[in-house]
Amino acid sequence: MASISFAPYKLWQDILPWKFQQQGAQFGLFNVNIGQTAHPEIEDAILDEVGSYGKQIGRIGDVLQILLRHVTLDDLSAREKDAIEVLAGQLAAVRQVKRGFGRGAA
Repeated sequence: MASISFAPYKLWQDILPWKFQQQGAQFGLFNVNIGQTAHPEIEDAILDEVGSYGKQIGRIGDVLQILLRHVTLDDLSAREKDAIEVLAGQLAAVRQVKRGFGRGAA
């Protein structure tokens, strides 16, 4: 039996809000406003030359894990310790997803 698909194989949509305005179009039933920037050209340059938001956040997470290994956490409240454990769990999940795509810990 043949398989029928009404969606393209790969879906892609630019999520930068200043580009939406330049295009003057709505791309779906729901619009997400993630804010404006006074200097979209700087934001574009950072994304192009430094790295995506995900890459930047990933590097921050890597550094946080290093710092957490070198500080004493004994004086933290249960709530504070829980927040760190949740973050550690998310960072571990990201590493697992990357491994699934053959990206290792990069």
